[in-house]
Amino acid sequence: MNDIEVSMENILQFEKYLKEEEKSKATIEKYVRDVRNFVAFLKSDSISKDRIMEYKCYLSEKYAATSVNSMLIALNSFLRFMGMQDCCVKLLKVQRKIFSDDVKELSKKEYQRLLKAADSMNNRRISLIIQTICGTGIRVSELQYITAEAVMEGKTFVSCKNKTRVIFIPEYIQNLLKQYVDKNKIKSGPVFISKNGRALNRSNIWRDMKKLCEYADVPPTKVFPHNLRHLFARIFYSAERDIVRLADLLGHSSINTTRIYTMETGENHMRCLERIQKLLIT
Repeated sequence: MNDIEVSMENILQFEKYLKEEEKSKATIEKYVRDVRNFVAFLKSDSISKDRIMEYKCYLSEKYAATSVNSMLIALNSFLRFMGMQDCCVKLLKVQRKIFSDDVKELSKKEYQRLLKAADSMNNRRISLIIQTICGTGIRVSELQYITAEAVMEGKTFVSCKNKTRVIFIPEYIQNLLKQYVDKNKIKSGPVFISKNGRALNRSNIWRDMKKLCEYADVPPTKVFPHNLRHLFARIFYSAERDIVRLADLLGHSSINTTRIYTMETGENHMRCLERIQKLLIT
């Protein structure tokens, strides 16, 4: 196959193709960003298997294997779109993790300190956002579905990747949100909105959460929206031991994905082994 140069029009067409494939907004933005980064690496060169392999090596030296693979997945998708399947590259082999990283794992005590910090800073909105994500397990991108109408009904319907699922709002969270809605005179639409009335985006929420770190004495590496979803999953699984139902609540099509969310630290596994050892010798 002859080498092909990439034009801005190619990238725009690829973006249109992803939309037609009904990829999520976040996925489209990431894939397009990754392709633009690849084109920047090429400079004025054409696409060739040799240059793609060089790019793979460049990524491997700069990023973790999982990050490299996510970028290669986007690039392979673009190559297939361009009719250059022969140029697709294999992903890096990554050994499946058995334990979670306790440096990044948010604990229940740290979660509670974040809420206290939010209250001390008189930021009721971020406090409720944190409690809503951690109380329902929804993605931060799905907060837009927490509307005034959903609060009154106690549930909402989330549509993502051609799937629709019901998110139930626990009574405790529902009551807190009702008070917030009434106080802020929100009659309809998203509960969590910016000053201009639009639903908060990921960057708004991320920034507000990071402001709590120092007050809460929680490492910034642990404070981001998706970590609240992981905390929800661990608490749910430790109480219910029902990974199938948890997968449904999280909106996962594969239980293998859900297993990542229920992963515990090596310290927890060591305590289990110590208990087994005591049983063996007594």
